[in-house]
Amino acid sequence: MAINDAVHWQADLGGGTRVALIQAGTFKSDAGTLLGPVPWVLWRPWAEGELDENRRLTQALNCLLVETPAGRVLIETGIGERMDDKNRAMRGYTGTPVVPALLAAGFAPDSVDLVAMSHLHYDHAGGLLLADGSRAFPRATIVAQRAEWEVALSDNTRVVASYDQPELRLVADWGAEGCAEGDRELLPGVSVVATGGHTKGHQAIVIRGTGPGARTVAFFGDLAMRPWSAHPRWITSFDDFPLDSVVVKAELFGRAVEEDWTVVLSHEARMPVGRLTPDRDRFRFDGM
Repeated sequence: MAINDAVHWQADLGGGTRVALIQAGTFKSDAGTLLGPVPWVLWRPWAEGELDENRRLTQALNCLLVETPAGRVLIETGIGERMDDKNRAMRGYTGTPVVPALLAAGFAPDSVDLVAMSHLHYDHAGGLLLADGSRAFPRATIVAQRAEWEVALSDNTRVVASYDQPELRLVADWGAEGCAEGDRELLPGVSVVATGGHTKGHQAIVIRGTGPGARTVAFFGDLAMRPWSAHPRWITSFDDFPLDSVVVKAELFGRAVEEDWTVVLSHEARMPVGRLTPDRDRFRFDGM
C-alpha cells in the first residue's frame, strides 16, 4: 500500500524518504496543568477561545508515517482502541484510533518495521495493541528508551496517572526487544535523540532525507506539544524534570533553526507543522 491523500500533511524529504502526518483522534487536557508555571494572563489570549466548560484544551494525537528505502517507521500510536468508556469520557477522547487511521491513509499496519515513541505516556503508547489484545503492528520492533521503560513500570506514585501500567506490562517483553540507550540511528536517515525532561526516558525523533534539496523533519514529542512550546521556559506540570526540559529545548530548538528543520508538534490540531524562528531570548513557532 502507498500513502495517499487521506493524510493531514506529507512531504518528500529526498532520496526516497517520505513523511506524512495523521491525527489519531483528540483528547482533552486541563489547561492549568498544561501551562503550570506560566501565568494565566500570558496564555489567556490564545487559549481562552479553546477552553471547554471544564477549562480543558483539545489536544490532537499526532502520529508520523515514515517511508524510507530501508523500511517503514511509525512515530507514536496515540490512545488506541482499548480505553474503557469511563476513561474515554473523562479524558474527552474522540476520533479515529491509529490503526483505522493508518489504513485510511494507505499505510498497512503489518508493513510497519519500527514503532518509535517519544515516551510511554498513555496518549503516546496506547495504540500498540488492538481492542482484542493482539499486536497492532505484528512485524514491528518497538523503540523507546530503556530508561523510559524502567520508570514507566516502576512503583513511583507520580507515574500512575500518566502511564497505563497494566497495558504497558502486556507489551513489556515486546518493547524490550528494541530498547534504545541514548541516541541511535534506527534506519538510515531515521534517528532517536535522548532528551529527558518531560520524562526520564523521553526522546526526539529526527528524519533526514538525502540528495539535492534534502529536508529534515523533527518530532520533539511533548517537549513541543503546541505552538506555545517554542518558548523554552514554557513547560508543563507534567514534566518530571522541568529544568532539564528548559535546557534541552533551547539546545534542540537552536539546532532546528540552524539546520532549517521542519518541526511537527505532538498535540497541535490546527497547525501542527512549521518551523522555529529566533525571537529575542526564545523561539517562535511559525505554522506552514
